Amino acid sequence: MGNKRKYITVFEHQSIKLNQIVDGVVFDKKILKALQVFYGEPGVPFFSLIHQGVRFCEFVGVLQVGEVTIEVLPKADKNSDKESWREVLIGMLKAVGDLNIYAPSNSSLSLRCNSVLELYFEFFIREIEYLVYRGLIKQYRRKEANVSALKGKLNFSKNIHKNLVHQERFWVEYTHYDTHHLLHQILYKTLLMLKQVNHNPLLLSRIHSLLLFFPQMPNIRVSESMFERIALNRKTEPYKDAIKIARLLLLNYHPDLSRGQNDVLALMFDMNLLWEKFVYVSLKKHLGRYSSVKAQATKHFWKPTKGRASLMKPDIVINEGKEQCVVLDTKWKNLNGYNPSPDDLRQLFVYLKYYKAKKVALVYPGSSSESKSGHYYSEDTTLLGDQECSIRSLPVQSNIAHWQKAIVENITSWIESSI
Repeated sequence: MGNKRKYITVFEHQSIKLNQIVDGVVFDKKILKALQVFYGEPGVPFFSLIHQGVRFCEFVGVLQVGEVTIEVLPKADKNSDKESWREVLIGMLKAVGDLNIYAPSNSSLSLRCNSVLELYFEFFIREIEYLVYRGLIKQYRRKEANVSALKGKLNFSKNIHKNLVHQERFWVEYTHYDTHHLLHQILYKTLLMLKQVNHNPLLLSRIHSLLLFFPQMPNIRVSESMFERIALNRKTEPYKDAIKIARLLLLNYHPDLSRGQNDVLALMFDMNLLWEKFVYVSLKKHLGRYSSVKAQATKHFWKPTKGRASLMKPDIVINEGKEQCVVLDTKWKNLNGYNPSPDDLRQLFVYLKYYKAKKVALVYPGSSSESKSGHYYSEDTTLLGDQECSIRSLPVQSNIAHWQKAIVENITSWIESSI
């Protein structure tokens, strides 16, 4: 059986219409129908429906429908090189590390080299290989069994119920020290799932090799509460990343049990959130001079007579001292030479006053490093203060390390320009 997988690559905010050919694949009625059905699922903000088509929004990543995989890439300038934008997306995800992933449902999939899907599958397999190399740990686990020799604690109620006519047997509870504990049951179930859904030959051979290190284990029923109950200790800390990826894959794997043809996989990322975290991580890592770089430092700004107060949360606050700070608000959009929206400027004005900031800035990606500054005025054009509100445009670079350093240099020069 040949590989029937089809791949479509588009950019954020791009539309696809019925019968449109993208990357040699026809966007036919079957694909459109599956997306229309998926659109009705709760928590699916990844695209909107238009007349005989779909329009993608600020979410990027991979959306798979049946045998078709749709890759949605970010785009902040006129560059339409898909390979370079794929590198940017993967590089940003690696730099951020921990990011909320929207994945309402999963399905069978076939991975592409250097794709976001392959990134996560590769990460999981690599983590399991590392654990196997270290040696799979053993733990005590509680067991119940009907045995012929008394050991552990006798369960009187079950023993009477089960062994009323078999008094030579005992229903007991005892602890057993082996590798059949919950952590390995989770990893084993995830490997079995990958064995079923993965079609990349290189990854498949590694999955088969890893399964040899795990004895057959019970088919556990996974749930969010099960993962929340897991408490890692010093001995199990190396399992942290593997369990985190397994949680993502298992909780969001929902095959089409009725027909198995229109399964949907959605590993999508909000670019506004990713951009905010990327700028924050870059500043936190490289901005050594300033004492504090905080993300979403909250303040109360309104409280009803009864009820909870409302909060404001600027994206990034950089403190220079006890009373000196600057506030950054990140926006994943290209202004194309236009002014920011009035809503964004009003939001920055509030941050300026409530945080007593020296100055504030809107931080955008762009094709050039052109930035400009401005001040707030009253209705009669009277200057409301000497505090500055700037627009910082940070050109996108495929080399993530160089890009992070350029971001720090840009923000640092802006902060120091009025000192």
